[in-house]
Amino acid sequence: MQITSTIGNSVLRTLQRLLPSQCAVCHGWPAARICMACVGRFASLRHRCRTCAMPVAEGVSQCGDCLLHPPALDACGAALDYRYPWAELIAQFKFAPCDPGWAAHLGQLIRRAPLASPFIHEADLVLPIPLSRERLAERGFNQALLLARRLGATEKIRTDLLLRVLHTPAQSQLTRAQRLRNLRASFAVDPLKTAEIKGRCVLLVDDVMTTGATLQTAALRLKQAGAAEVRALVLARTA
Repeated sequence: MQITSTIGNSVLRTLQRLLPSQCAVCHGWPAARICMACVGRFASLRHRCRTCAMPVAEGVSQCGDCLLHPPALDACGAALDYRYPWAELIAQFKFAPCDPGWAAHLGQLIRRAPLASPFIHEADLVLPIPLSRERLAERGFNQALLLARRLGATEKIRTDLLLRVLHTPAQSQLTRAQRLRNLRASFAVDPLKTAEIKGRCVLLVDDVMTTGATLQTAALRLKQAGAAEVRALVLARTA
């Protein structure tokens, strides 16, 4: 049964690569899910703060907020700004029925981020931000896990170390302070597996970074469990 399923998934991926498609942005035909012309136009690489991925001027390594309030994250990279057309496309990826084609193309965009290659190579563990049991049941999949699987380091991915132990309301309309209060008790490291985190370089993966509260809270829990360094890669960063 497992062999049949694996063969079926392989055939599906091959067909997705070979069959013509319409670009989701410019609607050009035939094209990839997102054509290279639209990637070049809307996904230009930007210089970012090394610890929160906010756009900053060339030559600046950290934004003022990170200098005043050092984050738990040691480094953070982002592929895109969360704006047109990416906001709508990411919503399709997250909230529509699971479509593996989106994960493949959006994962490729993450790998274009300037810090992605060294982050992935140097990480001992790759941890997609977990969803609560309720959110996972509602959505049917974890978009962060789908993206993490496209980074080329599947042997490093773990979903059993960092746990989402508390379901929180949707946070899209909350301030950073409100999000931090909501998330304070949301994450935990499995107490029986802290030895697997101690002294390791951990890479967190998520789709969108808004205030940074989710990633910072997760990073803090990992640091408390003994992680030597915690970095993050996200698809998009709000400005």
